Amino acid sequence: MHKLLRRVAAILLFLCLTSTQLFSYAISYKEQYYRLFHTHYQQYPEDVMENIYWLERAVAADFCNPQYALAHIENEDEWEKYRYLFMMHVNLKLAEQHLRLGRTWDKQVAYFYDEPWKEEYLRDLETAYACYETGLYYWQEAKNWAEKANQKKFNFLFITDQQFWEDERERIFNGSLDYGKTIERELARVQSVCDTFIQMDESTY
Repeated sequence: MHKLLRRVAAILLFLCLTSTQLFSYAISYKEQYYRLFHTHYQQYPEDVMENIYWLERAVAADFCNPQYALAHIENEDEWEKYRYLFMMHVNLKLAEQHLRLGRTWDKQVAYFYDEPWKEEYLRDLETAYACYETGLYYWQEAKNWAEKANQKKFNFLFITDQQFWEDERERIFNGSLDYGKTIERELARVQSVCDTFIQMDESTY
């Protein structure tokens, strides 16, 4: 596990250096950072950390000029809704990626024979819990942006070039997409596993 942490730290350092030294003159807008986000059939922790890095840069950056947006924009209302949908979608992806990352350190069950390593497992579970908590923050952010995109003035306005984002917005609105329930369930389970480990001692092994 320590080797994994060192590897992840090295990747983050590399990304920081390359983004500031090589790409700073070329990459400066949300849409550009978002294009660096990618998913694989099987994502390793370092892939997830890389995605989180680019998505967080996308959140912090400015939007590009509307003519270079990820959808065809014709008026100010479309531009406004596009920005809300973009922020909603990126925050959703950040919630997803933190869920994936948390599972790297998540000990699903505390078995009685794990007692000799309980301190290490507790440290890992603490890391998993922090990942899930961060994911819950981004889910709340995504909900806030979805609410902005659901204003009455947008009732008959759709960003058709990003229908998937519109679908996400609608699913958040009707409750069929709710990462909050998933993350809160994971947080409760992790706490329960931690409590089981804390209660362990030599007599329970």
